[in-house]
Order: sequence, then structure tokens, then C-alpha cells
Amino acid sequence: MSLAARIAALASRIGIEVRTKIDAGHPGLARAWVCFGWAGNQIVVRAAHNVAAVTRTAAGRYRVSFATPMPDANYGWTALVRSSSDSGTQRIAIVRATSDQKTPQHVDIACATPAGSFADSTEINLVVYR
Repeated sequence: MSLAARIAALASRIGIEVRTKIDAGHPGLARAWVCFGWAGNQIVVRAAHNVAAVTRTAAGRYRVSFATPMPDANYGWTALVRSSSDSGTQRIAIVRATSDQKTPQHVDIACATPAGSFADSTEINLVVYR
């Protein structure tokens, strides 16, 4: 057996082993993610996984509803926001109030300026882990 054939066989075996260890329930995999933004006075969802809908509840405030609910509300999420302009105006993803909900069915996130006022963005990226 040649070296190339042995390496190919080893790579195949590693793939089989990894496949049995990491499945859709692995805690290191995202349970939901979405790339969306506010453009042309509407929500634009560019790509998503396990997201049923994104709703704008107010300027800079959004509710992301999951297609398949999380087992409970003990999940973690992270979000990044792109500036709405090339002028250097920053945007950040935040949760500011106890009225912002985090349930098995949805999570509320907000987009704000560094001064803390709510503001929309053309691109918001959310990832949920559980």
C-alpha cells in the first residue's frame, strides 16, 4: 500500500470517528444563527439556520424566533453588528432591559450606538449555542 493510500485510509477513518463523536446535539455547535438587517424599511434575512422569523419591535430592537425551540432558556448567544455607514459610526448588539426576553421560543436583541441610543443596522449577525 502506498503512502498516499495509507494517508487516505487514515483520513477516512478519522472522519468516521469524528462523525460518531460530534452530531447535531453537540454543545459546541450553533443551535441557531441568522444574518439579517434593516434595509429599505424592512427586515432582510440573508441567511439563517433554525430561525423562523425576525421581527423589528422598534427602531434598533428585534425579536428572533426559533423554528425549533431551545430545550430551555439556558442558552448563550452572541451578536455582532456592522456599522450602517462608512462614516465610522459604530453599532453594538446589546440587551438593555429586563423586558428584553430570552425564552425557549425567541430572544430579543437590540442594536445601539456607543452612546446607548437604539439604532438600526443593515447587518446584524446572531449565533445561539446550547
